[in-house]
Amino acid sequence: MKIKTVRKSYDEVISITPPEHIRPKRPMGALRVLMKVLSAPDLKAVDFTYADETDGEASAGPRLILMNHSSFLDLEIASRMIKEPYNIVCTSDGLVGKEQLMRNLGCIPTRKFVTDVRLISDLKYALRENKTSVLMYPEASYSFDGTATRLPRKMGVLFKALRVPVCMITTYGSFARDPLYNCLQKRKVKVSAVMRCLLTADEVKERTIEEIDAILDEAFSFDYFKWQADEGVRITENFRADGLNRILYKCPHCMGEGNSEGLGTTFVCHDCGALYDMDELGRLSSRAQNTKFSHIPDWYAWERKCVREEIENGTYSLDTDVNIGMIVDYKALYMVGRGHLHHDASGFTLTGCDGKLSYSQGPKKCYSCYSDYYWYEIGDVICIGDNKALYYCFPDSKDIVAKARLATEEIYKLNS
Repeated sequence: MKIKTVRKSYDEVISITPPEHIRPKRPMGALRVLMKVLSAPDLKAVDFTYADETDGEASAGPRLILMNHSSFLDLEIASRMIKEPYNIVCTSDGLVGKEQLMRNLGCIPTRKFVTDVRLISDLKYALRENKTSVLMYPEASYSFDGTATRLPRKMGVLFKALRVPVCMITTYGSFARDPLYNCLQKRKVKVSAVMRCLLTADEVKERTIEEIDAILDEAFSFDYFKWQADEGVRITENFRADGLNRILYKCPHCMGEGNSEGLGTTFVCHDCGALYDMDELGRLSSRAQNTKFSHIPDWYAWERKCVREEIENGTYSLDTDVNIGMIVDYKALYMVGRGHLHHDASGFTLTGCDGKLSYSQGPKKCYSCYSDYYWYEIGDVICIGDNKALYYCFPDSKDIVAKARLATEEIYKLNS
């Protein structure tokens, strides 16, 4: 999937009048049918099956339906499983170049990791005026390592404001088929899903915010690499390690960063020569040295620990030159030129466009960072911004996107 891009000067982009807010539309029946038709080949290719274990008030709308986020297939899965009309909370960039189509499909745009005070009002409108359910991906971003990305705290405040049942769709195999790091190369994997009720409307009313957070944490406590090994799901494709360096950016043998490579079925550090094989069950083993990590999420968790230690001892700093894209409306991603992105314990600073652009974002701005791989087939990206503009930074430096997300999360924790 690609996004419409237009080259404009920074001055031209900041002079664009922001779009007016539009209430969520009830999804058009014809588009819902079309979505099911277009999704059918992908779902057939993965031999998709599902179980709906909801009943009573939780089995029909209006209700809030949460879903974990592994790949684009998630939307196609939802179109098969959700029988009633539903609105979809989606990232604002999803509407770029196709706003009317996406709104008629029921999309409610919001900016990832940017406070959106109108979102609750829009969700209430969808549930009460449109009489539709609402589909939401609370992780906001795809999983990097097959485990849940950080969830916002106090989701119960939202649930209590909406006063509807809360259901959860959990997928199995979607991540293994198309992990984000693997350069959009799809594997032959069967995919299934289960929908359960997390909370009835009465339970939402009765539970505390802390209890609801705990229920959500439990619902999002998956580990898809462990699932793959436990279930014996074999990935036989010879490109299964391609791009693995995007998440495993730090070598546990020499501590070097940004100079590793996942290619074919092997993973190598070009600094020290440490060489790992990735087997068909997603496990790693070292050829010569001791295997530091056989389980990829364990390696990723160790990188998080290392980042936190850097932050605590004052040595964490990210610096890279970037190409800058901006989104200020739904017409295009505006490429405005070159700049420099800096990140440390004080937050992000982006400068560029011949000195005209200077944007800073403090450490308590948000609990995580919108980072992505091969974003709309352009490149790896770090996105920062506010309600005026989003800045999509495509770094020159190799494999820093995952570290930026981890660092943002750990800096936020230390400042909370």
